[in-house]
Amino acid sequence: MTMAFAIDEINKNSDLLPNVTLGYSLYDNCGALVIGFSGGLSLASGREEQYLFGENCTGTPPVLGIVGDSASTFTIATSNVLGLYKMPIVSYYATCACLSDRQRFPSFFRTIPSDAFQVNAMIQILKHFGWTWVGLLVSDDDYGLSVARSFNSDLTQSGGGCLAYLEVLPWDSDPAELKRIVDVMRESTARVVMVFANGFHTFHLVNEVLRQNVTGLQWIASEAWTASTMLQTPELMPLLRGTLGISIRRGKIPGLREFLLQISPDQNDTDQSETNMVRQFWEFTFGCKFVPASKEALCTGQEDLQSADTEFLDVSNLRPEYNIYKAVYALAHALDDMMHCVPGRGPFSGHSCADLQKLEQWQFAHYLQNVNFTTPFGDQVLFDENGDALPIYDVINWLWLPDGKTKVQTVGEVKRSHSKDDPPKSVCSESCPPGTRMARKKGEPLCCFDCIPCSDGKISNKTDSMECTSCPEDFWSSPKRDHCIPKKTEFLSYHEPLGICLTAGSLLGTFLCAFVMGIFTYHRSTPMVRANNSELSFLILVALKLCFLCSLLFIGHPRLWTCQLRHAAFGISFVLCVSCILVKTMVVLAVFKASKPGGGATLKWFGAMQQRGTVLVLTSIQAVICTVWIVSSSPAPHKNTQYYNDKIVYECDVGSTIGFAILLGYIGFLALLSFLLAFLARNLPDNFNEAKFITFSMLIFCAVWVAFVPAYVNSPGKYADAVEIFAILASSFGLLVALFGPKCYIILLRPERNTKKAIMGRAIPK
Repeated sequence: MTMAFAIDEINKNSDLLPNVTLGYSLYDNCGALVIGFSGGLSLASGREEQYLFGENCTGTPPVLGIVGDSASTFTIATSNVLGLYKMPIVSYYATCACLSDRQRFPSFFRTIPSDAFQVNAMIQILKHFGWTWVGLLVSDDDYGLSVARSFNSDLTQSGGGCLAYLEVLPWDSDPAELKRIVDVMRESTARVVMVFANGFHTFHLVNEVLRQNVTGLQWIASEAWTASTMLQTPELMPLLRGTLGISIRRGKIPGLREFLLQISPDQNDTDQSETNMVRQFWEFTFGCKFVPASKEALCTGQEDLQSADTEFLDVSNLRPEYNIYKAVYALAHALDDMMHCVPGRGPFSGHSCADLQKLEQWQFAHYLQNVNFTTPFGDQVLFDENGDALPIYDVINWLWLPDGKTKVQTVGEVKRSHSKDDPPKSVCSESCPPGTRMARKKGEPLCCFDCIPCSDGKISNKTDSMECTSCPEDFWSSPKRDHCIPKKTEFLSYHEPLGICLTAGSLLGTFLCAFVMGIFTYHRSTPMVRANNSELSFLILVALKLCFLCSLLFIGHPRLWTCQLRHAAFGISFVLCVSCILVKTMVVLAVFKASKPGGGATLKWFGAMQQRGTVLVLTSIQAVICTVWIVSSSPAPHKNTQYYNDKIVYECDVGSTIGFAILLGYIGFLALLSFLLAFLARNLPDNFNEAKFITFSMLIFCAVWVAFVPAYVNSPGKYADAVEIFAILASSFGLLVALFGPKCYIILLRPERNTKKAIMGRAIPK
């Protein structure tokens, strides 16, 4: 009746096909392929006689196009044959993607989107709700099997999820096969089920689900059953409530209801058989019969249709009807465009136009391919190169109301429901959170995976990352591996316990040097101070104080000036100290030698000026070594990332290892020389026994620095600085205690021994 209304509306429209009247023939396929196929062939069969257009049209009118069929399988069969003759056929319900093959179906068009678009819409719904693990059920026909092929590949390519199972519903609704399929659904962990089948097959499936009491499923309906009322029963709705579906675009057709109200059985109709569709409808609606049996009511044909309780008059949810309306108008607009063709500007050979009297079907198909118009509802109608209409879908949601009724609500696009119920989860594996990456499970679908934590130094900052990315050089992965954080910095600081202890040791040594220097200054006129070469003693104390203080340069954040100064100050301070000790040892040996007969000339080489000069020369050599080292390959701050992956160690790069080795080697040479000379003088008479203390102090000094080398090499980062500071402090304390401890003991605690007589008396044999 929608088709009849559309043709009636076109015939009354003076702007569309003026002076042309359209007619139609209706065929009922009765749900059987052979009947629908026969009807199509009958419509496309040759004319029995020449048809003459004019005021008095005579003969059999030509068929310009066919609207139908509904099922994809039926349409494929009909289009295969009609395509040989280029007969245009416009389907309002056949969605199989295979019908988009222009080589196979050159004159097929449709006003319903292809299943290729429907599959894509389904995938978008799955993505929106995060459903990555779903089941798919399809009917055993071209419609279902085509969807199965495209859905599996499209879902994988889109990365939207995986199929937990794919089952084909039996065409005859075999109970045993349905039981097996529902068993698969029950045992699967997938909570979302998509069904591409008609209402009849879906009805039998859901009844088996109800029988086995399989609950907790989220159903997604294809357009074939999304509006099926046979499923919206009180028994089935507890299972099907919340169903989401892709539905044919709902449209409005003004005037259709008024047209339907004009229907009435014509008593004068020559077709009074039981197959007359209007009579069948009338008898069904009013519960009467035109040829009643003994107890049946008689239909008069005057019953009031407007007051009848029938869904037939409900035009608020026109979906397939709207597609039929668009199909009829598409054919009419194609014919109108052809009628307005200007000779000499036509689309055919020699810019000719089609002749309505001698119209070829392929010519009309050309105009149908190029139609472009807008319906009163505001939808644009045109066909792409494959004959497919613009993909327009409604997304609907089945609501089960408290009063037991079902409401099919159009939501337009997938949105969260206003219901407090959360959508179910349907995944094979939970999403991998940030900080992990996906690792495929061998032999399982893409949606089944393990979540592997990112390794140290790598992160993933989004869900379901395939790979972990490395952090920049100065950054490290957070504990959760979901973002990069600046690496911790490490250097020997004044604020940490180790730095505080070493600083305290340095200041203590400096204070002790100052204290000893104060004692020696206060008692400078006593024999103990004067007899031990007081000038060199004071110089040694100054050098030791510098040694203690230079250790502070190794603490704190490395800077260029501290890196350059720390080793230079350390090297020069120790050379100054050791050279004074060396000169003092040489003086002791010279004095002992001069005490022998004929040895007096030796002392002239060890006067005060010679002592100062020797110390100055020996120290200057170290200063030259440090200067050359700093100028040629200066020590500099360095960010070391090799010791620890998650830390940046700030240290001073020595620049030239050779320069550092020469500096230490020169100190070691002077210390070893002092030790050897003092060792040779260890058995001198008691009044010259300072050589014993020098020997002991040099022994401590050498032992510390020999142990320093392997400890320094094997200590990472700030601990290398700590080892060097410890070596400086240990050797400095050793020299201070060994050289000045006994003297301070006598000066402070045994003053009776701090006399010239006592000192000289120790050398007199008793």
